[in-house]
Amino acid sequence: MKLFKFLVIVSITFLLVYAFNNRLVIQGTPVPPLGKFLDPNHGFWQNAERDSFPYQSQVALTGLNEPVTVKYDDNGVPHIFANNNHDMYMAQGYIIAQHRLWQMEFQTHAAAGRVSEIIGTNGLEFDRMQRRKGMLLGAESTYNAMRTDEEANKAIEAYADGVNQYIQSLNYKDLPIEYKLLGYEPEEWTPLKSALILEYMINNLTGYDDDLENTNALNLLGKETFDFLFPEYLPGVDPVIPTDVKSPWPFEPVATEAPAITLPSDNIETTLPKPDPDNGSNNWAVSGSKTASGNAILANDTHLGLNLPSLWIMLQLHSPEVNVYGFTFTGAAGITIGFNDSISWGFTNAPRDHRDWYKIKLKDDSGNEYWHDGQWKNTEKRVETIKIRGEEPFYDTITFTHHGPIVYDKNFGDEDSRKNYALHWIGHQPSRVQKALLKLNRGNNYEDYLTAIEYWDAPPQNIVFASVDGDIALRVQGQFTAKWKEQGKFLMDGSDPKNEWQTLIPKAQNPYQYNPERGFVSSANQHSVDSLYPYWVYDASYEYYRNRIINQLLTSMDSITVEDMMKMQSNSYSILPQEVLPLLLDSLSMDGLSNEQKDVVDALKKWDYNYLVGLKAPSYFQAWWNQLHTSIWDEFHRTDLALDAPNDYTTTYIIKNYPQYKFIDVDSTDQKESLTYLINTSFKQSLANLEAWKEDNQIDYTWGNYKGTFIRHLADLGGSLAGFSRYNVQVNGVADAINSTKRNHGPSERFIVEMSSPPKAWGIYPGGQSGNPGSIWYDNMIDGWRDGEYLPLLFMREKEANQEKILFDQTLKPIE
Repeated sequence: MKLFKFLVIVSITFLLVYAFNNRLVIQGTPVPPLGKFLDPNHGFWQNAERDSFPYQSQVALTGLNEPVTVKYDDNGVPHIFANNNHDMYMAQGYIIAQHRLWQMEFQTHAAAGRVSEIIGTNGLEFDRMQRRKGMLLGAESTYNAMRTDEEANKAIEAYADGVNQYIQSLNYKDLPIEYKLLGYEPEEWTPLKSALILEYMINNLTGYDDDLENTNALNLLGKETFDFLFPEYLPGVDPVIPTDVKSPWPFEPVATEAPAITLPSDNIETTLPKPDPDNGSNNWAVSGSKTASGNAILANDTHLGLNLPSLWIMLQLHSPEVNVYGFTFTGAAGITIGFNDSISWGFTNAPRDHRDWYKIKLKDDSGNEYWHDGQWKNTEKRVETIKIRGEEPFYDTITFTHHGPIVYDKNFGDEDSRKNYALHWIGHQPSRVQKALLKLNRGNNYEDYLTAIEYWDAPPQNIVFASVDGDIALRVQGQFTAKWKEQGKFLMDGSDPKNEWQTLIPKAQNPYQYNPERGFVSSANQHSVDSLYPYWVYDASYEYYRNRIINQLLTSMDSITVEDMMKMQSNSYSILPQEVLPLLLDSLSMDGLSNEQKDVVDALKKWDYNYLVGLKAPSYFQAWWNQLHTSIWDEFHRTDLALDAPNDYTTTYIIKNYPQYKFIDVDSTDQKESLTYLINTSFKQSLANLEAWKEDNQIDYTWGNYKGTFIRHLADLGGSLAGFSRYNVQVNGVADAINSTKRNHGPSERFIVEMSSPPKAWGIYPGGQSGNPGSIWYDNMIDGWRDGEYLPLLFMREKEANQEKILFDQTLKPIE
């Protein structure tokens, strides 16, 4: 018995020693080595910062030519003053790593399909998807373009040197807490990782398509019905470049040759996960003729996933050639969205079909040859070694054709060996965006803006511009393919060379506006042009509501102030209920409604279509509209076929103009339901749904609660790091409003600049400058962002200025 007790004690002791020195996985959740993690001198206690700026005031760096001064203002923003560009970008790399090392490295792991190295087998399918769709391939292409350009190459090399010297300075106690929690350490930063950061954004902004869903719908419905339910243009569309502004367009379009179309008749059960179709933004610039000050004003807010640490970080860069302030990605050299002494610029996504799928005919199961242009051609194979933490590596063989990688095959995506689908994507091609940004950073006028964005390839964007000279402009810029009508709208036959991307649209023929008579330019991810533009333009994710509100407001406004622009960015009005709710209420029978249901009707009648957090009317409408939409398009909600239902704009158009349309019926019943019947039944069902939601969540369904916006830490999987996240953020707005907030998506930054001399700017984002959850600068801007407040941005023209707003000085100096 004594021996048994002794063995038990020894076993427990051994397990405790092992647990305190090794990383464990309990029910799929990684647990860090507890001894190191709890060590008061080296563990997580070291990440509970007591000082606002826990950085060394004097740092020696190898390769720095001259001392660099970094001044931190009262918003926690670093202002980097260097005597040459090399030192400036090197300092930028060091400072960004000092703030956000774990985030910048984790995002490159995600882009490269290397998450399994950190979290184990739970990341394997994600990693396979990233590699199969060609994320690393695209980053390698972009890096090759960067390093052949002297300016871009010097910038990203210097940036990488700065990041690596910060990494080399770290001991275990200095590591960001995520490394300690997940039990790993940072690796060397390479310039390829800066390309991976860009690929990460290219995927977010061009990685959505519905080719395979369209193919299913076409096979199910036939061409006539498909075209009716999924129109390319409908009345009321307000394009980025207003109708008839450029008509007729002053150029001769390049020609493309269309084949006699034979579409594969495949039925696709599931499709791979895609980015949020609402990834996009708002931007506009107003000329001095419409402003109170007589200066142009530019505004931009970018709509992306809401995460902590935040996607963006604010920064000022200053050298003899550059003085620029704005928002930058962690991992990219220079400023992405911002302004300098002379110009300002910003972006919204320019939706276009940038991904096409090709059905490949393989000669046999070996996959060594495929049929194209009347002959068998050789494929190429790439064996991807996916390292898995705690497991043996997984080897995934990816087959490449000249179209691109075969993403779907018998080993991934679809077990049917006949469904070999290759992806051709703009993300596989080299992007020169880094060079474009560096040139924008030091631009002085409209001509410099045009010169800079000539290098803008992918992701295509609506690039807005304003200058101290009073010029405003907007260009739909990127490398676009000239497609024949409906090319790539459906799965295509990969054996016919006429289905391939044949030629590019010359960038000089991209749509643009410069100092328009109406006094403003704007975009919000809607159609870029009308149907008179001589090229076929298509995307599945065009926006239909925000753009019209923006244009209506700007058209009606004069003597515009910065405060007016701030109110616009926080505008929570939606045109969707304005256009459809009166019809729903007119069709609603009051007979048989309870007093509570009549109160709901009364609240909806009084509602002004503003999505405010304390109201219930927005919740009533959204629940009702969602239920009605589901009832009308129930035929599209299938588990055996990947389908997208018609969007809200098309649905509204159909129920207003074709109330007897055949699809306005519940397919699962024998009776023929009318639109009026569905409106009434969906109203009652939606209220029952709301009550069930209230019971499940134990909170009332005010709009703020029902929407439930949250800002989640990048590693907060299933609530595992809830303490590092912010849940149930009570922020006004809805996806269709200018203040386009959803559950985990919304304005990832807001930025306004008045082009006085010098410019004056304001900004905010839902997070903070630091990536450390223990820092006061981690999430300090969230409440202000929620409430529509802004921080004045300190634009320093020399390092001796504005000392009253400087909280901390840091000097980076060469190693002597």
